[in-house]
Amino acid sequence: MTYKKDDIVIRFSNVAAQPSSKEENIDEIPIKRLVGFVAAKNLFPLFDNAGLAANPRSSRRNSVVDDILNTLNTTPELFRFKSKGILLGTAHYEELQRSRFRLRFEDSTIEGILDGGHNMLAIGLFVLRDIMEDRDWKRIKSWDDMKTQWDDYRKEIEKRKNDFDFLVPVELLVPTGFEDDDADAFMMPLLEVCEARNNNAQLPQEAKSNKQGFYDAIKDSVSPEFSARVEWKPNSWEDETEKRPIKIRDLIALAWIPLNELTDESSLPTNISVSPQNTYRNKAECSKRFEELMSLDEVTKKKQGPQRELKHAGVLSAFGILADLPALYDQIYADFPKAYNANGKRRFASNPIVKIYDPEKRQAAQSSGKDVQGYTSVQPKTPFYRNDVSNNYPEGLIVPLIYGLKGLLIVEHGLVRWAVKDPKAFVERNLSKIAESYQLVMNMAKWDPQKISKDPSSYEFSVREFRNALFEEQRLKKQG
Repeated sequence: MTYKKDDIVIRFSNVAAQPSSKEENIDEIPIKRLVGFVAAKNLFPLFDNAGLAANPRSSRRNSVVDDILNTLNTTPELFRFKSKGILLGTAHYEELQRSRFRLRFEDSTIEGILDGGHNMLAIGLFVLRDIMEDRDWKRIKSWDDMKTQWDDYRKEIEKRKNDFDFLVPVELLVPTGFEDDDADAFMMPLLEVCEARNNNAQLPQEAKSNKQGFYDAIKDSVSPEFSARVEWKPNSWEDETEKRPIKIRDLIALAWIPLNELTDESSLPTNISVSPQNTYRNKAECSKRFEELMSLDEVTKKKQGPQRELKHAGVLSAFGILADLPALYDQIYADFPKAYNANGKRRFASNPIVKIYDPEKRQAAQSSGKDVQGYTSVQPKTPFYRNDVSNNYPEGLIVPLIYGLKGLLIVEHGLVRWAVKDPKAFVERNLSKIAESYQLVMNMAKWDPQKISKDPSSYEFSVREFRNALFEEQRLKKQG
């Protein structure tokens, strides 16, 4: 291949090819594995130019990394036997002389470090330990932190390069041939290999879906501000000011509200749906079913390697609805206590599972020796946009109402849309009336959020109440 500036040259101390050229039917196998040991100093080009984008998880400092560091500190000569090492994959490589291989990671989301992110982080930390101030070194918490320091101290690292000659196990996955068809055949199973290798680390379903590009259309549907708060890739959140990112599985669970409406109207290419209660109690199932839907050729098309691109207009319309749901979720969570109290006969905060945030009243009650268990000293916030609210209570109390928004959806020509012009305004107008009926659900379950959120009838009731409110508004509008 033609040489490029960002190409990486890895030199093995010893290396073997599997399968070898002597094996039969080698042309039927799209992947060749080069396996051997590489001196840590010969991995420095990998630290310089390769990220961990191809690794489904982001590497963070934890007990695993500390254990690896302990091995490197005490018995570095045994590291090659104690560690699984590093797994690399690329469709673009060239074999050079003296067991050297030139690698190019053209698509960093697929090619690169497929497994071994914790090993890479630990080795980087080990190299930096005696170069940096101890206080600054201890502040490194993630791969991105380490990479920043690596770049800053690169000249000092180069001067001490020969100190790091311990061996690291390295597996390199490459195509068996050098034609374009060989590269395509290689890329298709590469993600599955990566997923299988990460099974021991409990690779989430969401990591695979993100790698396949199944979330790309959702990213395009929501606002940039909202997208920036979503942890699209597991363990990648590093915002020090906001400790609670939006989990992608919470977003996928909401997506099944409009997707289920499409299924009900036979507007998806297969009869696929999620039980309403699973949008709260079994979000792993929501992610699994989402991956099944998005893998269908009728829904997505192949883009590059394992990546796919959405082509189904109905699913795209569902993502448009999804973009509105987090704000509506927060609205209902914030406004439900007031809506519940609207008739003047009930008091939402009288239930012991509800905590009120009112520092002045709490202080006054505490000063007079009164019970303050009905108060919280921590500012409650809404689940998605983290807006301040006065009441803190389990989301399980009202999640059926969130699913009830499905009653405001209609499907026309295979596309799902809101049946009202402004769903936010509709909720403002009707939440008190809906809460009046919904209190029966809460009372029957004795305000147990687990019973409410796990009972399918709670969701059916909520969808029916929203739909009835919609029909009533439409009837009054026709009457003028």
